[in-house]
Amino acid sequence: MMTKKPFWGFGSPRLEHTPLPGALEPPERVPVPPTMTLLHRRPAQDKSVPVLKLGDAVQTGQKLSLYGTADYVTSPVTGKIAALSTAPGSFGRSETAMAIAADAQDRFDGEFDSARRTPSLELASIFLSSVPGQPDLGRLADPERPIKTIVVSCVDEDLLVITRQYMLATRLADIQSGIRILKQLTGIEDVVILTRREALQGHGSIDGRVVEVDHRYPAALPELVMARVFGQIVPAGQTCADRGFCFLSAEAVASIGAAFSTGRVPLVKTMTVVPKDRRIRLAEARIGTPIGDILKRFEVPIAEGDRIVVGGPMRGTAVFSLDHPVRPDTDALLVLESTAAAHASDYPCINCGECVRACPARMQINLLVRYLEAGKYAGAEESYDLHSCSECGLCSYVCVSKIPIPQYIMLAKHELARMRSTETVND
Repeated sequence: MMTKKPFWGFGSPRLEHTPLPGALEPPERVPVPPTMTLLHRRPAQDKSVPVLKLGDAVQTGQKLSLYGTADYVTSPVTGKIAALSTAPGSFGRSETAMAIAADAQDRFDGEFDSARRTPSLELASIFLSSVPGQPDLGRLADPERPIKTIVVSCVDEDLLVITRQYMLATRLADIQSGIRILKQLTGIEDVVILTRREALQGHGSIDGRVVEVDHRYPAALPELVMARVFGQIVPAGQTCADRGFCFLSAEAVASIGAAFSTGRVPLVKTMTVVPKDRRIRLAEARIGTPIGDILKRFEVPIAEGDRIVVGGPMRGTAVFSLDHPVRPDTDALLVLESTAAAHASDYPCINCGECVRACPARMQINLLVRYLEAGKYAGAEESYDLHSCSECGLCSYVCVSKIPIPQYIMLAKHELARMRSTETVND
C-alpha cells in the first residue's frame, strides 16, 4: 500500500496465519433446513418492486433476479418463495431477505448445463458470480481495466481461518480445472497460485506459477501481496484490478471448475468454525443456511453477551441474529464469549503511537482517527491517506484506548462513496 506522507514508525505484532492442521477432521455436513434465506442487494431506487412474488416456485441452482436487474442470487434448494422482507446491511446498505421453503427433494435447474456447451466469460459471469467463494468475474471482463494476471489465493486472509488451505489440500483437481477454464475464457496465461511453501508438497504439478506468502499476518491481504510479492504499489484510491491483477479465492476457482465439469452450479459452502473452545473445525452447508443451524450442529451454546462473528477475529463482522444466512463469501464463523470479546470504549487517543508502528501501510493513524471521530472524512482522505488502509485491524488490536479504528475507517469510505454517488446523480 502506498501513502503520500511516510512516517517514522514501522512495526507490527508478530501474529502468524493459522496453518492447516495435520490431523484435521472432515467437515461437518449441516442438513438442509426447512427454510433457507438469501440476501439480495436492493437497487438504489427504494421504490423498486420485486418481479418475484410469494408462492413462486424455484428450482435448485436457478438464477433469481429479484428486481429484474443484473444482480441475482442462486436458489440453493427446490421450493417456493415464502417471504420477502427488507434486511438492514452494514453502514446503511439495504438488502432484501428472500426466504425459500424447501421441498424434500432437489429438482435441478438445467439452464447452465445447456449453456456451458458454448462457454464464454459472459456465461460464467451470468451463472457463477454467486457460487461458493463469490468470484468477481466482472473484473475479468472490464475493458477499461484489462487484467494481465489472475491470482488464485490459497492462503486465508484472517487469523484462525483455514478454508482456502483446505480447498487446496482436498480439491486440487477442481482448482486445476477452474484455472484451465479461466485461461480458456479470458485468454490470460499468467496465473499465480498464492500459497504457503509446504502446501503444494505431494500434490504434483499445477497449471500456474506457485508463489509463497509470508506466514506473518496480514501478509495474505491482496494489497500487501501486490507490494511485497509482485513489487506493485497500489496507489491510494485504486485497486489491484487497476494494476492488472485479479484475485480469486481457491474455493471460487474450484467452484468454477466443478460447475463446468458437472453442469451444476455449486451451492455448498465450506467454512471454518471456531467455537468458544478455540478448536478449529470445518463445516459444509448450503448457501442460505442460518448460522444458528451450524452452531447447533457443533453444540455451541449461545449466552447473552456472546459475540457471533462472520469471518476471522481481525477482519470479521459481528452479526446480531442466529438467522443470519451463510453467504457465498462466508469463509469463517467465530464465537466469542462475552468475557473474551474485545469491547470498544469512548476513551480518547493518548497518542502512544502503537497504531502507527503496527500499520503495514505506514499511515499516521493517530492523526487520521481524530478526523474520523469528528466526521471530517474528506479531510481524512486528503491529508491522512484514508484509502491506503487495507482494513487489517492491527491498529485496533494494539490500541490502548480500545478505539474501533477499522470501523471508523470503513464508515468514512462508505460515506465518501455515498456522497459522491449522490453528487453524480444530481449532476
